[in-house]
Amino acid sequence: MAKNERWASRVGLVLAMAGNAVGLGNFLRFPAQAAQNGGGAFMIPYLVSLVVMGIPLMWIEWTMGRYGGGLGHHSTPGIFQSLGKSRAWKYLGVLGLLTCLGIASYYLYIESWCLSYAIYSLLGGFSAEPPAAFFDRITGQAPNEVFAVSVPGLVMFAVCIGINIFILSRGVAGGIEVVAKVAMPLLILFGVVLAVKGLSSHPDADPNMVESPWIGLNYIWEPDYSQLGNPAVWLAAAGQIFFTLSIGMGSIHCYASYLRKKDDVALTGATTAWTNELCEVVLGGAILLPIAVSYLGLEAVRQSVAGGSGFGLAFMTLPTLFNNWGPAFAPLAGFLWFGLLFLAAITSSLAMGQPVMAFLEDEFNFSRVRASWALMGMLLLLAVPVAMIHEQGVFSDFDFWVGTFALVVFALLEVILFAWVFGIDRGWEELMRGSELNVPRFFYYVTKYVTPAFIIVILLAAVFKPSVGWDGFFGSIGSGEGVPAWEWAGDSVIGKILHKDLVTPEGASPEVVSYYESLRSIRTYDRLGLIGIFLFFSALVALAWSRKGTQERGTPA
Repeated sequence: MAKNERWASRVGLVLAMAGNAVGLGNFLRFPAQAAQNGGGAFMIPYLVSLVVMGIPLMWIEWTMGRYGGGLGHHSTPGIFQSLGKSRAWKYLGVLGLLTCLGIASYYLYIESWCLSYAIYSLLGGFSAEPPAAFFDRITGQAPNEVFAVSVPGLVMFAVCIGINIFILSRGVAGGIEVVAKVAMPLLILFGVVLAVKGLSSHPDADPNMVESPWIGLNYIWEPDYSQLGNPAVWLAAAGQIFFTLSIGMGSIHCYASYLRKKDDVALTGATTAWTNELCEVVLGGAILLPIAVSYLGLEAVRQSVAGGSGFGLAFMTLPTLFNNWGPAFAPLAGFLWFGLLFLAAITSSLAMGQPVMAFLEDEFNFSRVRASWALMGMLLLLAVPVAMIHEQGVFSDFDFWVGTFALVVFALLEVILFAWVFGIDRGWEELMRGSELNVPRFFYYVTKYVTPAFIIVILLAAVFKPSVGWDGFFGSIGSGEGVPAWEWAGDSVIGKILHKDLVTPEGASPEVVSYYESLRSIRTYDRLGLIGIFLFFSALVALAWSRKGTQERGTPA
């Protein structure tokens, strides 16, 4: 059972926690976000967000997890209930299970792409086939087609689910920790090899290069201080902190619940955070864009990352660029790159699956094997719509609602619970129990006042974002043009509800009109599905606590 498990070593714990945090966003999202939002100046709001929101939330989740674990709870419904005074907190904790399961359902699909690309790269496949053609082949994607079916893609998806389930069935120390001790050093090694190779190349030695890779590195880090007055840059930096630390989803609580009462959470949590920052800021910034700029030129790369994501460069462009490194090294380079992404993905997806299994073990006395089979059933049930309707459909909708919006809501709930319901004094005392790090008192006040206020601003900005963006909105006011006509942005919460990102183009053919109508209907159903999952877990929570109450009264369960 989950309550009998412990981490075998602090090193294993730190690597597992770092693996949870170090994910695809470190290598695909961070460099593009930095480049798009002021380059080196982006690091100022990024570091501010890390200090006033990221680190406090990290410590909150570590502390809550250890506290709840001491009472026999290893998932957020029980952990929330152990800190809260109201019975409602355990139902709010269900959001942690929903986010973990929902994100895992599509994250594992991307993980399967990474594994497919790694294998195909090693076989030299991209020397003959364009990456875009390979991507279409493993996803079944076609223009204006709602449903996409690829048997090889579904097989690899199932393989990745199977790998995760097998590791999770081995337990916390025997499965997750063992994998983390191997995967994290390999990930860093792969990243260092690619970064050194990419940055040591020079146009004089390689006629295919159009610019020095250092221009790409400078593009990320050269500060554009005029962007510091842009509210959109600050929101982007805060959003990146959520993505990079894996906060607001219940996985940190779960991992921390396997600590002993006096195990250090302050120093270990800080070590985990800075390990993640090392991978993101140093490795994440030194691979993707420098290599791309050296062969494509700065302007082409600038246009490619205009949307704030490096996905296109990573999967559609980089495999071809590696061919410039020669027939001997190109397959290895592709394997190292996609192997790095696969390792980053699997260490994160394991952390998403563990809370669901822990919930079943704690509250329903499931064995480890039985819980792993139950998790696999849930993932396979969600895998079909995710894999078959992923372009602007279930995949992207899940990513917004459970992979973005729900994280912010959950973070706000947990900081209120920790600092205001449980009480900041009790919370601070719990954080400092067994600590080898003297946390500055500054964070006491930040956690109670600044962090929740910061999150509320992020939440309101996401809900009410205008179509011109907050930079355009405030820019119009500042320039004396007045308040612009209000239209909801397609990526705002209200815009998503109203399908503003799925407006049928004017003059569209009947085929295209039908395509958009189908997507809007599918999104409505998948949102109802997410509500259904939340209600399902809430019903399980109610049943579990009802059984506990019956047993405590000494009557048959």
